[in-house]
Amino acid sequence: MDRYSTLDQFALDGRRFVVTGASSGIGRAMAGFLAEAGACVVLVARREDQLTAAVAELEQAGHAAGFVAADLLDREGLGELADRCRECAGGDIDGVINAAGLNPRQPAEEVSIETWDATLNLNLSTPFFFTREFVPAMRANGYGRVLNIASLQSYRAFPNGLPYGASKGGVCQLTRAMAEAWSRYGICANAIAPGFFPTELTAAVFGDDDTRDRAAAQTAMGRNGELEDLRGVTIFFASPASGYITGQTLAVDGGFTAK
Repeated sequence: MDRYSTLDQFALDGRRFVVTGASSGIGRAMAGFLAEAGACVVLVARREDQLTAAVAELEQAGHAAGFVAADLLDREGLGELADRCRECAGGDIDGVINAAGLNPRQPAEEVSIETWDATLNLNLSTPFFFTREFVPAMRANGYGRVLNIASLQSYRAFPNGLPYGASKGGVCQLTRAMAEAWSRYGICANAIAPGFFPTELTAAVFGDDDTRDRAAAQTAMGRNGELEDLRGVTIFFASPASGYITGQTLAVDGGFTAK
Protein backbone atom coordinates (compact mmCIF):
# COMPACT_ATOMS: atom_id res chain seq x y z
CA MET A 1 0.00 0.00 0.00
CA ASP A 2 1.53 3.33 -1.04
CA ARG A 3 1.63 6.51 0.98
CA TYR A 4 -1.28 8.13 -0.84
CA SER A 5 -3.69 5.23 -0.43
CA THR A 6 -2.78 5.14 3.26
CA LEU A 7 -3.59 8.82 3.70
CA ASP A 8 -6.86 8.32 1.83
CA GLN A 9 -8.07 6.37 4.86
CA PHE A 10 -8.21 9.67 6.75
CA ALA A 11 -10.10 11.63 4.08
CA LEU A 12 -13.65 12.75 4.80
CA ASP A 13 -14.60 14.01 1.35
CA GLY A 14 -18.31 13.57 0.74
CA ARG A 15 -19.08 12.72 4.37
CA ARG A 16 -21.66 14.66 6.38
CA PHE A 17 -21.23 15.28 10.11
CA VAL A 18 -23.27 16.93 12.83
CA VAL A 19 -21.38 18.52 15.73
CA THR A 20 -23.25 19.61 18.85
CA GLY A 21 -21.92 22.28 21.17
CA ALA A 22 -20.24 23.73 18.09
CA SER A 23 -20.64 27.43 18.89
CA SER A 24 -17.44 27.49 20.94
CA GLY A 25 -14.61 25.51 22.53
CA ILE A 26 -13.98 21.87 21.72
CA GLY A 27 -17.11 21.47 19.59
CA ARG A 28 -16.27 24.42 17.37
CA ALA A 29 -12.68 23.27 16.97
CA MET A 30 -13.70 19.72 16.07
CA ALA A 31 -16.20 20.98 13.50
CA GLY A 32 -13.39 22.94 11.88
CA PHE A 33 -11.08 19.93 11.79
CA LEU A 34 -13.74 17.80 10.09
CA ALA A 35 -14.44 20.51 7.52
CA GLU A 36 -10.74 20.90 6.74
CA ALA A 37 -10.56 17.15 6.12
CA GLY A 38 -13.29 17.44 3.49
CA ALA A 39 -16.52 16.81 5.41
CA CYS A 40 -19.69 18.85 5.20
CA VAL A 41 -20.42 19.87 8.78
CA VAL A 42 -23.61 21.01 10.48
CA LEU A 43 -22.95 22.96 13.66
CA VAL A 44 -25.61 22.73 16.38
CA ALA A 45 -25.89 24.88 19.52
CA ARG A 46 -28.18 27.46 21.13
CA ARG A 47 -26.31 30.67 20.33
CA GLU A 48 -27.14 31.63 16.76
CA ASP A 49 -24.76 34.59 16.64
CA GLN A 50 -21.76 32.42 17.45
CA LEU A 51 -22.90 29.71 15.04
CA THR A 52 -23.23 32.29 12.28
CA ALA A 53 -19.70 33.51 12.92
CA ALA A 54 -18.28 29.99 13.01
CA VAL A 55 -19.95 28.96 9.75
CA ALA A 56 -18.92 32.19 8.02
CA GLU A 57 -15.31 31.50 8.99
CA LEU A 58 -15.45 27.96 7.59
CA GLU A 59 -17.16 29.04 4.38
CA GLN A 60 -14.63 31.83 3.86
CA ALA A 61 -11.92 29.15 3.98
CA GLY A 62 -13.74 27.22 1.27
CA HIS A 63 -15.34 24.54 3.46
CA ALA A 64 -18.89 23.19 3.37
CA ALA A 65 -20.73 24.13 6.56
CA GLY A 66 -24.11 25.12 7.90
CA PHE A 67 -25.79 25.46 11.26
CA VAL A 68 -29.01 24.75 13.11
CA ALA A 69 -29.72 26.74 16.27
CA ALA A 70 -31.55 24.61 18.83
CA ASP A 71 -31.89 23.79 22.52
CA LEU A 72 -30.49 20.28 22.95
CA LEU A 73 -32.24 19.96 26.30
CA ASP A 74 -35.55 19.79 24.43
CA ARG A 75 -35.71 16.00 24.08
CA GLU A 76 -39.13 16.10 22.46
CA GLY A 77 -37.64 18.23 19.68
CA LEU A 78 -34.65 16.03 18.85
CA GLY A 79 -36.42 14.26 15.98
CA GLU A 80 -37.29 17.56 14.32
CA LEU A 81 -33.75 18.79 14.98
CA ALA A 82 -32.33 15.73 13.23
CA ASP A 83 -34.55 16.43 10.21
CA ARG A 84 -33.29 20.03 10.10
CA CYS A 85 -29.70 18.79 10.24
CA ARG A 86 -30.26 16.42 7.31
CA GLU A 87 -31.87 19.21 5.34
CA CYS A 88 -28.98 21.55 6.13
CA ALA A 89 -26.42 18.94 5.09
CA GLY A 90 -28.30 17.93 1.96
CA GLY A 91 -28.55 14.24 2.76
CA ASP A 92 -27.96 11.44 5.25
CA ILE A 93 -25.63 12.10 8.16
CA ASP A 94 -22.52 9.89 8.38
CA GLY A 95 -21.39 10.85 11.86
CA VAL A 96 -22.27 12.70 15.05
CA ILE A 97 -19.89 14.46 17.42
CA ASN A 98 -21.60 14.95 20.79
CA ALA A 99 -19.64 17.87 22.23
CA ALA A 100 -22.39 19.88 23.95
CA GLY A 101 -21.95 19.87 27.71
CA LEU A 102 -22.88 21.47 31.01
CA ASN A 103 -20.75 21.72 34.16
CA PRO A 104 -22.50 23.65 36.97
CA ARG A 105 -19.54 23.42 39.41
CA GLN A 106 -21.47 23.43 42.68
CA PRO A 107 -20.82 21.83 46.06
CA ALA A 108 -22.81 18.64 46.47
CA GLU A 109 -25.02 20.28 49.10
CA GLU A 110 -26.09 23.00 46.64
CA VAL A 111 -26.96 20.81 43.65
CA SER A 112 -30.68 21.11 42.97
CA ILE A 113 -32.87 18.53 41.27
CA GLU A 114 -33.18 20.91 38.31
CA THR A 115 -29.40 21.28 38.01
CA TRP A 116 -28.88 17.52 38.29
CA ASP A 117 -31.50 16.79 35.64
CA ALA A 118 -30.20 19.41 33.21
CA THR A 119 -26.60 18.17 33.53
CA LEU A 120 -27.47 14.49 33.11
CA ASN A 121 -29.87 15.25 30.28
CA LEU A 122 -27.47 17.34 28.19
CA ASN A 123 -24.28 15.37 28.91
CA LEU A 124 -25.69 11.84 28.83
CA SER A 125 -29.27 11.54 27.61
CA THR A 126 -29.08 13.86 24.61
CA PRO A 127 -26.06 12.10 23.03
CA PHE A 128 -28.03 8.85 23.00
CA PHE A 129 -31.43 10.08 21.87
CA PHE A 130 -30.04 12.53 19.30
CA THR A 131 -27.56 10.07 17.82
CA ARG A 132 -30.23 7.41 17.57
CA GLU A 133 -32.17 9.62 15.15
CA PHE A 134 -29.40 9.11 12.57
CA VAL A 135 -28.77 5.40 13.11
CA PRO A 136 -31.30 4.01 10.57
CA ALA A 137 -29.57 5.79 7.67
CA MET A 138 -26.08 4.93 8.95
CA ARG A 139 -27.17 1.31 9.22
CA ALA A 140 -28.63 1.29 5.71
CA ASN A 141 -25.44 2.87 4.34
CA GLY A 142 -23.15 0.51 6.27
CA TYR A 143 -21.11 3.40 7.65
CA GLY A 144 -21.37 5.59 10.72
CA ARG A 145 -19.16 7.33 13.23
CA VAL A 146 -20.16 8.47 16.71
CA LEU A 147 -17.72 10.39 18.86
CA ASN A 148 -18.73 11.26 22.41
CA ILE A 149 -16.90 13.56 24.80
CA ALA A 150 -15.93 12.01 28.12
CA SER A 151 -13.70 13.75 30.67
CA LEU A 152 -11.00 13.42 33.29
CA GLN A 153 -14.01 13.23 35.60
CA SER A 154 -15.07 10.02 33.89
CA TYR A 155 -12.29 8.47 36.00
CA ARG A 156 -11.57 10.82 38.89
CA ALA A 157 -13.68 12.80 41.33
CA PHE A 158 -13.07 16.56 41.26
CA PRO A 159 -14.32 19.10 43.83
CA ASN A 160 -17.74 20.58 43.03
CA GLY A 161 -18.20 18.17 40.16
CA LEU A 162 -20.74 15.60 41.33
CA PRO A 163 -23.42 15.78 38.56
CA TYR A 164 -20.84 16.46 35.86
CA GLY A 165 -18.66 13.55 36.97
CA ALA A 166 -21.65 11.23 37.16
CA SER A 167 -22.70 12.17 33.65
CA LYS A 168 -19.21 11.79 32.21
CA GLY A 169 -18.70 8.43 33.89
CA GLY A 170 -21.92 7.44 32.17
CA VAL A 171 -20.59 8.63 28.79
CA CYS A 172 -17.92 5.90 28.85
CA GLN A 173 -20.52 3.19 29.41
CA LEU A 174 -22.91 4.80 26.92
CA THR A 175 -20.14 4.60 24.33
CA ARG A 176 -19.58 0.91 24.99
CA ALA A 177 -23.33 0.24 24.84
CA MET A 178 -23.66 2.16 21.56
CA ALA A 179 -20.85 0.05 20.14
CA GLU A 180 -22.53 -3.17 21.23
CA ALA A 181 -25.84 -2.11 19.70
CA TRP A 182 -24.70 -0.65 16.40
CA SER A 183 -21.18 -1.67 15.41
CA ARG A 184 -22.30 -4.81 13.56
CA TYR A 185 -23.87 -2.42 11.05
CA GLY A 186 -20.67 -0.50 10.37
CA ILE A 187 -21.27 2.17 13.02
CA CYS A 188 -18.23 2.77 15.22
CA ALA A 189 -18.89 4.52 18.54
CA ASN A 190 -15.97 5.91 20.51
CA ALA A 191 -15.19 8.71 22.94
CA ILE A 192 -12.34 10.99 23.83
CA ALA A 193 -11.62 12.15 27.38
CA PRO A 194 -9.90 15.54 27.10
CA GLY A 195 -7.66 16.90 29.80
CA PHE A 196 -7.58 20.63 30.54
CA PHE A 197 -8.19 22.65 27.37
CA PRO A 198 -8.97 26.39 27.20
CA THR A 199 -12.75 26.58 26.74
CA GLU A 200 -15.70 28.33 28.36
CA LEU A 201 -16.20 25.35 30.67
CA THR A 202 -12.61 25.61 31.96
CA ALA A 203 -12.48 29.40 32.28
CA ALA A 204 -12.11 29.06 36.05
CA VAL A 205 -8.95 26.97 35.56
CA PHE A 206 -7.28 29.08 32.90
CA GLY A 207 -8.33 32.35 34.51
CA ASP A 208 -6.17 31.65 37.56
CA ASP A 209 -2.43 31.27 37.01
CA ASP A 210 -1.83 28.99 40.00
CA THR A 211 -4.72 26.65 39.13
CA ARG A 212 -3.67 26.52 35.48
CA ASP A 213 -0.06 25.76 36.36
CA ARG A 214 -1.04 23.05 38.86
CA ALA A 215 -3.13 21.34 36.20
CA ALA A 216 -0.21 21.46 33.77
CA ALA A 217 2.16 20.06 36.40
CA GLN A 218 -0.12 17.05 36.89
CA THR A 219 0.35 15.93 33.29
CA ALA A 220 3.20 13.76 32.10
CA MET A 221 3.97 16.33 29.39
CA GLY A 222 4.04 19.28 31.77
CA ARG A 223 1.53 21.37 29.84
CA ASN A 224 -2.19 21.82 29.38
CA GLY A 225 -3.92 21.03 26.14
CA GLU A 226 -4.36 23.28 23.13
CA LEU A 227 -7.35 22.83 20.85
CA GLU A 228 -5.01 21.95 17.99
CA ASP A 229 -4.07 18.81 19.96
CA LEU A 230 -7.53 17.44 19.09
CA ARG A 231 -7.10 17.67 15.32
CA GLY A 232 -5.58 14.24 14.67
CA VAL A 233 -7.81 12.26 17.02
CA THR A 234 -10.95 13.92 15.67
CA ILE A 235 -10.16 13.07 12.06
CA PHE A 236 -9.01 9.57 12.98
CA PHE A 237 -12.20 8.60 14.79
CA ALA A 238 -14.37 10.20 12.09
CA SER A 239 -12.61 8.50 9.18
CA PRO A 240 -12.41 5.00 7.69
CA ALA A 241 -9.01 4.67 9.39
CA SER A 242 -10.74 3.81 12.68
CA GLY A 243 -12.94 1.14 11.12
CA TYR A 244 -12.02 -1.65 13.56
CA ILE A 245 -12.07 0.45 16.72
CA THR A 246 -15.30 0.80 18.65
CA GLY A 247 -16.53 1.13 22.23
CA GLN A 248 -13.30 2.80 23.35
CA THR A 249 -12.55 5.96 25.32
CA LEU A 250 -9.21 7.57 24.55
CA ALA A 251 -7.72 10.01 27.05
CA VAL A 252 -6.30 13.06 25.27
CA ASP A 253 -4.83 14.60 28.39
CA GLY A 254 -1.06 14.89 28.04
CA GLY A 255 -0.68 11.97 30.43
CA PHE A 256 -2.78 13.42 33.27
CA THR A 257 -4.42 10.05 33.97
CA ALA A 258 -1.13 8.21 33.50
CA LYS A 259 0.44 9.74 36.61
